[in-house]
Amino acid sequence: MTTTESRLPNPVALVPQLKDVGGALYQATGNGTIPRTTISLVQLRAGQLAGSTYLTVLHTGNLREAGAAEQTITAVASWRDAPYFSDAERVALELVEAVLMPNPAGERVPDELYDRAAEQYDDRALATLIMAIGQVCFFLPLALIGKPLPGVSPAEQWRN
Repeated sequence: MTTTESRLPNPVALVPQLKDVGGALYQATGNGTIPRTTISLVQLRAGQLAGSTYLTVLHTGNLREAGAAEQTITAVASWRDAPYFSDAERVALELVEAVLMPNPAGERVPDELYDRAAEQYDDRALATLIMAIGQVCFFLPLALIGKPLPGVSPAEQWRN
């Protein structure tokens, strides 16, 4: 069955403040302390972990637009043994997994992981990375419950 529209009507029309919140999150993560590609890698991995086709298509497209190599994009799902990622990107991917996946052995973000992240990012960049994870987590319920159409921009699928 092919779906031609989102399950949820335009969320911005329903909750107009969403536009301001989304814009503020975009500005907060776009402060230049972390490359947009790193943010998109993290957000793609979050979409994969959540099983959201909408988010995986969106962030794959963002990475392509930013000029990321196809093998890098493809390897996000198996980043741990892929040779395409910098140490900073690896720790960012590890952080998003730690936040979104339970750790039966203890806390999700142990001191050792935080320390490795702090070696790669100064305080402002680390706070920005945390906000990038929060940004995708903010939109996860809309993607999973509202089920927007993959590959269709919000402006195209929600014209009202």
